[in-house]
Amino acid sequence: MKMTTEEAFVKCLQRHGIEHAFGIIGSAMMPISDIFPDAGIKFWDCAHEGSAGMMSDGYTRATGKMSMMIAQNGPGITNFVTAVKTAYWNHTPLLLVTPQAANKTIGQGGFQEVEQMKLFEDMVSYQEEVRDPTRVAEVLTRVISQAKRLSGPAQINIPRDFWTQVVDIEIPDPIEFEASPGGQNSVAEAAAILSAAKNPVILNGAGVVLSKGGLAASQELAERLTAPVCVGYQHNDAFPGNHPLFAGPLGYNGSKAGMQLISEADVVLCLGTRLNPFSTLPGYGIDYWPTDAKIIQVDINPDRIGLTKKVTVGIVGDAAKVANGILSQLADDAGDAGRDARKDKIAQTKSAWAQELTSMTEEQDDPGTNWNERARAAKPDWMAPRMAWRAIQAALPVEAIISSDIGNNCAIGNAYPSFEEGRKYLAPGLFGPCGYGLPAIVGAKIGQPDVPVVGFAGDGAFGIAVNELTAIGRGEWPAITQIVFRNYQWGAEKRNSTLWFDDNFVGTELDEQVSYAGIANACGLKGVVARTQEELTAALNQAIKDQMENGITTLIEAMINQELGDPFRRDAMKKPVKVAGISKDDMVPQTVA
Repeated sequence: MKMTTEEAFVKCLQRHGIEHAFGIIGSAMMPISDIFPDAGIKFWDCAHEGSAGMMSDGYTRATGKMSMMIAQNGPGITNFVTAVKTAYWNHTPLLLVTPQAANKTIGQGGFQEVEQMKLFEDMVSYQEEVRDPTRVAEVLTRVISQAKRLSGPAQINIPRDFWTQVVDIEIPDPIEFEASPGGQNSVAEAAAILSAAKNPVILNGAGVVLSKGGLAASQELAERLTAPVCVGYQHNDAFPGNHPLFAGPLGYNGSKAGMQLISEADVVLCLGTRLNPFSTLPGYGIDYWPTDAKIIQVDINPDRIGLTKKVTVGIVGDAAKVANGILSQLADDAGDAGRDARKDKIAQTKSAWAQELTSMTEEQDDPGTNWNERARAAKPDWMAPRMAWRAIQAALPVEAIISSDIGNNCAIGNAYPSFEEGRKYLAPGLFGPCGYGLPAIVGAKIGQPDVPVVGFAGDGAFGIAVNELTAIGRGEWPAITQIVFRNYQWGAEKRNSTLWFDDNFVGTELDEQVSYAGIANACGLKGVVARTQEELTAALNQAIKDQMENGITTLIEAMINQELGDPFRRDAMKKPVKVAGISKDDMVPQTVA
């Protein structure tokens, strides 16, 4: 069939049901963006490509539907790097479209030219370049298929002079891959090990959320075994939070109940998880990983199995299908050994942790330091971070989708939110970019317009995405709610400074004259300042009402004291040692020709 290359490209997007594109307009993409409206594809023009990519990530994570990132070749595309790597470690199947400098000038160092394939080779699950205009639909179909198969971003690179060419082409059918139920022998071995377990524990990861029926399958398996279920770091939605077997998140600022229960396991089924380091690092001073337990690890990517922990059985497969396969092969008496005692232990451990978490208000200082004591004394009437989180929990709807940014005050909240279903908790993941909270929740709201959404960010991280306030107030953009924890500092780095650098606060202080609520108001949105727990709960209640009923976007600036939670990386930091010494007297002035 005769058509232009841009028609073939867009018809292929339609064939795969890709309805949303995020980016900033540029001449290299205009041949296809020009026909987006006729095709039923919405282009969301953002304030920065990095935020556009995180919106795309948020949309796809909240819906399970693929979206695309696209921008101008060169600097527009380079701005996607952080977002693409974030999506890679979030296992988000995205389509990255990178128009390239024209073939006839590439290599000459021309306008907006960069090696876009090399740039993303370590950022994507798959990439391919269009070599001939007649192959555009073939390549695009394969790239989309690989993004889904590998559950990660995939890149199609296309020279901009390939647009507007008339070609004879057929639009291929989507390439679908059936998810694997795992190897027959490995699933049988896992079932036998779990059948003999006296104290089994299940650890759910993102793969359970991404797998169709993953939560239900893991729940059925947990109930059969009366096994407590922990979840990985930033995967609080990987098991129903209201279930009696839910033990909470492991890792940084996670659940002590989960840590205690998994420390006593004789078998751990790691379901749909690569066992990322932050999900197994000690927390609250507890080194909880059970070194003598048998470990069964299930992941769709064989390269991730056994990468961080020694495993007894590795299973390459889909989380739901593997869980169902194991369940069908369990012995009749699986889970019977110590079942009642185990059930009581789970309930008692959870109850004790819930009481402790409720009583936690102050952040603790390490021996030899007293920053948190000084912070409380400096602002005795200001909310502590945990006071703010309790105020938020009092107003957060149970069905809400939330996003979290990277940073100290968001991390303090890791133990608080739980969910009754998956695709509810969007966090920046192990790449750890600042500026994720706002754009991710905007993307989620675009995908789930009938669900209340709330984004969270510290004031340092929010500053990276603040320019999106200039974009999201336009008429076609949905209303959202964003909470900014305002303490005028880069908290995680400041905690490092208190522990290892003698309170030498280099680059940690923020401008106290800046009002994010004021900026929101200036952008035509609603900015609110909350100074007490009561004000914060009331503000969030009203913001949710305004979001869902009145189409109003609200930014709540929650004013909190400068207390600092536990550092992110005790494992990677140590006290520096002076040897040669450094003096400003040694600075040599530069000479200019």
